[in-house]
Amino acid sequence: MHKPLRIASAVAACAAAGAVLYGTGAAADQSTANSTHEPYNIEVLAKDIDAYYGTTLDADGVYQAAPDSPYAEDLARADAAARKQIDRAARTAHHRHTKPAIVFDIDDTLLLSLDYEKKNNYGYDSDTWADYVDRADRPAVPGSPELVRYAEEKGVEVFYNSGLGDEQRAAAVENLKKTGADVNLDAGHVFLKDKANPPSYLSHCATPGTWDCTTVQYKAGTRRHIERDLGYDIVANVGDQYSDLQGGYADRTYKLPNPTYFVE
Repeated sequence: MHKPLRIASAVAACAAAGAVLYGTGAAADQSTANSTHEPYNIEVLAKDIDAYYGTTLDADGVYQAAPDSPYAEDLARADAAARKQIDRAARTAHHRHTKPAIVFDIDDTLLLSLDYEKKNNYGYDSDTWADYVDRADRPAVPGSPELVRYAEEKGVEVFYNSGLGDEQRAAAVENLKKTGADVNLDAGHVFLKDKANPPSYLSHCATPGTWDCTTVQYKAGTRRHIERDLGYDIVANVGDQYSDLQGGYADRTYKLPNPTYFVE
């Protein structure tokens, strides 16, 4: 597995502090524990995050990322690199008769949660988050529906590997359809956490009623299933968290920027 793309250093600084605001852990190569220097000022950090997204309130009262923002520029670079990999994989598959696949995370890889984060002061509550997901009206991460459709057009099978719970499947599928990422949204391609009845390929960390999988174990275990059980070669794995990408079973990984939270 190749190392993920790195985002701009200024954004990486935001990501490290974002771990304190929303989520747990510290971003790769950044230490926040036992620091001897003054931490980032949260109010200043929030302004930096807004500037990075080019955050604007639209006519419907929804916070959106500006199409000419640094965030959009970083996404475009990752998108261009992923498209080149898709093109290479499509050519190789044609000659070698292989089954190439691409795997996408969902939250802040395909569906943008900026409105929730901004309106909650970059905090997190499981109940309000679940309600937000169930509304199924998140905007797309800029360029993501186009990348999904591009992979399909090139003959690269599209899969989704998300940390959302299986009870949120209907909302996730509806939301993806609304954004135009309407490709392979059946249960055989959209993998979500089913903690009540986990699949047998996760038996090393989950049994019915008992879920001990870390994010890396769950996501890497799912990719392993796609490759070894379903017979695909995952040529690209796209996510906004390092834990979306770690654990192998992908030829290339593409790290999208996320300055607001960190998932271990």
